[in-house]
Amino acid sequence: MELFKAVESRRSVKHFDVTAEMPAEDFTRLVQATMLSPTSYNIQHWRFLRITDISLRSQLKDAAWGQQQVEDASELIILCADINAWSDRPERYWAEAPKEARDVLVPMLTEFYKGKQQLQRDEAIRSCGLAAQTMMLAAKSMGYDTGAMVGFDPERVAELINLPEGYLIGMMIVIGKAAKVANGRGGQLSINEVLFENSFLGND
Repeated sequence: MELFKAVESRRSVKHFDVTAEMPAEDFTRLVQATMLSPTSYNIQHWRFLRITDISLRSQLKDAAWGQQQVEDASELIILCADINAWSDRPERYWAEAPKEARDVLVPMLTEFYKGKQQLQRDEAIRSCGLAAQTMMLAAKSMGYDTGAMVGFDPERVAELINLPEGYLIGMMIVIGKAAKVANGRGGQLSINEVLFENSFLGND
């Protein structure tokens, strides 16, 4: 599917065909594409938790206040991030770069994030957002529908999935084949309301 068509046609789906399955090669291709998402200093904070256990899906549905798509979608991904990835063997992120680049970038990376807890968390969340959009657009281009979900009890979900210390939950993403056409867009702001130039001052 052409990129702009995927962007325009992607909608948040809540009703999935429970009989639809995603072939293993499609799932692998989707995750590999998502892993090409950009991250600051190539840190790659994201961690993708694929939920295949039926009983766990049911418990996660309860934690998501009964939203049926958690059980019905072909795939349920809990998109998490390692907040401390910046300090976890950062040389890995530039292992294939020329030595001259490594010698500059690895210390620069460490110095940039050291002691800045809010920045560390912000960066992990940014990485989740970029990966989520890549995943949803790639899925759409492959003929699948998706929904990004933040409507759940994060503490209960963290407990159910044994979320490691220092990790955060960005969102859940459900993927599959729509059983019902998504609702139309609720209301799009005009470009004049969201696009500014040079400064916010003087823009009415």
